[in-house]
Amino acid sequence: MTTPADVHEVRDPELPGRLLTVERDTLVPLLRGRAEADFALPVAACPGWTVRDVLAHCSAALSRVVESRYEKGVFSPESNERDIAERAGWTNARVLDELERGLTGAGPLIAKAGGRLDRLALGEWVHAGDVRVALGEPGAYGGAGLPYALTLLSQVTGRPGHPPLHADLDDADEPVRLGDFSGERPPARYIGDGPTLVRLYAGRPVDGASYELAGVEAAELNIFGD
Repeated sequence: MTTPADVHEVRDPELPGRLLTVERDTLVPLLRGRAEADFALPVAACPGWTVRDVLAHCSAALSRVVESRYEKGVFSPESNERDIAERAGWTNARVLDELERGLTGAGPLIAKAGGRLDRLALGEWVHAGDVRVALGEPGAYGGAGLPYALTLLSQVTGRPGHPPLHADLDDADEPVRLGDFSGERPPARYIGDGPTLVRLYAGRPVDGASYELAGVEAAELNIFGD
């Protein structure tokens, strides 16, 4: 697998859409083949939410993008809960239909948003990993979308304020540079695999993972903690 080299790349506006398309083509068929009871399984990364709740949240967020309904504050915890509640009477198939439409149609609109919605696309991919963990499926936070996710993560964290970090990945040909290197803070160092790096930046548990992290606390990396 080839991942971005140890340089920050200029934003690729089409990258979020490519990541969402990969996830559509892998996650949606997997979900359509699962039993109805699986949608009621709890998702450890999202306390209080089931698989269905996570999917409803994801499909609602993408629909807001497609319909240009993402004013300030619309992705707050309160708004997320309302979106889930509004879909309480939907069938699981209807939630998946909305999710598939969103994964298909949101990319071009995210591309035009100038980077404001790039983190949303990355969050959708991370939530797909959360669902895979809940279902006991392999490939959580990895698979075909990982190279795109790592490049997008590099772009998202390249904005001011993110701790600079050099990542030497076991499953990549070249190192990845993440965070803001414009300040005086010495770069932190990560050695490990790509999925574990994603877990750290997404604030997901890394229990049992083999990795090294020096020069920064894991909590400082979380891009979804604000």
